[in-house]
Amino acid sequence: MSDQPLQRTDGSPVRALVVDDEHALADAARQAFEADGWSVRAVHRGRDVQFAAREFQPDVIVLDVMLPDIDGFQVLERLRDARDDVRVLFLTARDSSEDRLAGLTRGGDDYLTKPFGVAELLVRARILARTSARVAATAPVGITVGDLVLDEDSRTVTRGGEAIELTPTEFELLRHLARNANRVLSREHLLANVWGMDFGSSSNLVDMYVSYLRRKIDAGRSPLVQTVRGAGYVLRPVS
Repeated sequence: MSDQPLQRTDGSPVRALVVDDEHALADAARQAFEADGWSVRAVHRGRDVQFAAREFQPDVIVLDVMLPDIDGFQVLERLRDARDDVRVLFLTARDSSEDRLAGLTRGGDDYLTKPFGVAELLVRARILARTSARVAATAPVGITVGDLVLDEDSRTVTRGGEAIELTPTEFELLRHLARNANRVLSREHLLANVWGMDFGSSSNLVDMYVSYLRRKIDAGRSPLVQTVRGAGYVLRPVS
C-alpha cells in the first residue's frame, strides 16, 4: 500500500481480526494486512470470535458470513450485545442484492463479496479503522459545504461548530454528496459510488440512508440535503 501505516493513539499498529473457515483465504488476508503494517490474528470458527475480540481488541474484524458453526450475522449480534463497537467488514460468496442489503442493515459496516482483491480489502479496512477512537488521526483533509465541515481523515463532521456522529456508511454517503456539492446525484449513481452496488431504481437503500443523514445534520436547521423530484439528491449550501 502507498499510504503510511495506520497507528493507534499509543503508537502501536492497528489491529485486524480475520474470521474465515477457509484457512488459505484467512492466511492470505493475514499476510496482506501484515504487509500493510497491521497486527493480525485469525480464527476459523464463529464461537471463537467473541473471546478473540475481547482478548485482542481489534480495530477491524473481517468476518465471513458463512461459518461452519455460527453464521457471521449471529456473531455480530453477540459482539453488539456485548457493546463492542469494533468495525466489522463482512465477507461472503453471496453476491445478490438482497444478501448485500442484509449485511448492511444487520449491523455490518461494510460488505465485500468473494472473490476479492487484497488491495480492495485493505482500502476498505483502512476506511473503517480510521473511525475507531483508538486509531490516531493523520493530518486533516476537510470538505466544507456552507456551515458543514467534514474531516476526511479523522472522519468527523461538524455543522455550525457542533459535532455530529455518523456511522461509517452515513459518513461515506455524506462525503460523496459533499464532494459533489450542488450536483444532483441519482439513486443509481449513489448506489454505484457509495455502496458499489446496483439494486435498481426501486431500491429504498439510498432513501433510507438519506433519511438517517437528514435526522442528524438537518435536524432543527435549514436543510442541506435536498431532494430533486425525479432526479435524486443534492447537498446544497443554504443561501
